[in-house]
Amino acid sequence: MPVQIIEPSTSPEATYKAREVEGILDLYFYRKIGFWLAQFFARLNVTPAGVSLFGALCGVIAGHLYFYRNLSTNIIGMALHVFANALDNADGQLARLTGRESREGRVIDSLADHLIFLSIYFHLALRCSIEGASPLVWLLAVTAGISHGLQGAAADYYRTTYLYFVKGGLPVDLDSSMILRSSYRKLRWRDQPWPKFLLALYLNFTRQQEMLSPHLTRLRVSYQSFPHQIPESFSTRYRISARPMFKLWGLLMTNTRMLILFIFLFLGQPIWYFWVEVTVLNMLLAYLIHRQETMSQSLMELATTR
Repeated sequence: MPVQIIEPSTSPEATYKAREVEGILDLYFYRKIGFWLAQFFARLNVTPAGVSLFGALCGVIAGHLYFYRNLSTNIIGMALHVFANALDNADGQLARLTGRESREGRVIDSLADHLIFLSIYFHLALRCSIEGASPLVWLLAVTAGISHGLQGAAADYYRTTYLYFVKGGLPVDLDSSMILRSSYRKLRWRDQPWPKFLLALYLNFTRQQEMLSPHLTRLRVSYQSFPHQIPESFSTRYRISARPMFKLWGLLMTNTRMLILFIFLFLGQPIWYFWVEVTVLNMLLAYLIHRQETMSQSLMELATTR
């Protein structure tokens, strides 16, 4: 396959999903670094999936470095964690620059994120346990991990829905468990084990999202019959209703978790990261789901009269 060439005139802004869904740190730091990395990997003809897996490796090593009760070692882990997050940005930017966006790429990117935080949660729990914490710290770590997964799933669901309805995103952004289940059944483990495995993960991820947001799910389903005909009036209404909550949804994304984690590592009290996850961030999740579901129910009334 020939090397993908990126035009010199291409700017970092061309690789944003949409400016309003990007966080401040993403816009002024990660996206700029990610753009440079995307150009570098494109010249080497590295695939977005390859970048995702490289980022996962860096993040898993960072998680291991958090195990040690040595601030210098932890700081090295933080630097590696930041680099892994830059790669997480770069894989999507590379996909958009080279026209390689796909459902499989999204699943691999999500799998990489989960591997990173699985390493982090495991090593932090092990560290706390060795330092004399109650065995219940493992239950706390598992609860925090499940909370993290649900928070990330919900935030991703609302962001991709916004991109589809307001910015004309890809049809894959409107995938439902019903569509995915049909595709999953067509694959055979014997012939296509890797695609079937990835689709199984994505199907489970989508089910979680639909479980958390039933009104939004019904709204998405109501528009699946018209994937390229979203009325302008509906797009405008959705944008006005959804944008005020983006900053709050951003608090449930990776950048916030990393900041909280780094603070408690500097303080030498990583166990408090778990407590923030299961209390403060879960309360924020419940509040945002309530607001978004109320909004979705209101928009359903507009959708049924289209």
